Amino acid sequence: MIEPGIYKDVMGSFPSGVTVVTTLDADGGIVGITASAFSALSIEPALVLFCPNYASDTYPILRDSKQFAIHLLSADQTAEAYAFAGKGKDKAKGVEWQLSELGNPLLTKATAIIECELWREYDGGDHAIIVGAVKNLVLPAEPVTPMVYHKGKLGALPPLG
Repeated sequence: MIEPGIYKDVMGSFPSGVTVVTTLDADGGIVGITASAFSALSIEPALVLFCPNYASDTYPILRDSKQFAIHLLSADQTAEAYAFAGKGKDKAKGVEWQLSELGNPLLTKATAIIECELWREYDGGDHAIIVGAVKNLVLPAEPVTPMVYHKGKLGALPPLG
């Protein structure tokens, strides 16, 4: 048996980017989750995946909406990362967003945005594995510094070079 605390410590030793996945609920309001479990999956067809916890109140809304936007967060989006990591209906209170042409809520200031339609869902233990077919890609006019997650902390990716 793997001890959960040690497992979390080991997995937390792997630096990752931070995403917020958003969609609209049945009333047209923005909902979303913060996820570090995100990856590119395939170029042809263009597929990405993220892994929400089944216990998340946002998971069934994301699954049922059949479309979502994955935001690769910038270092300036700490407030958004923490807001969507929480529980409750008003996670997006005070967060700037606009509706895309595809009908997804898009946050401002992201490093990049990937708009998707639900392609497949798989079981992944206590998390779902959601695979999205990429329908649109958005890059900012000026490059921004990405956010990273490491050992339970959020921060800016240091300059590389």
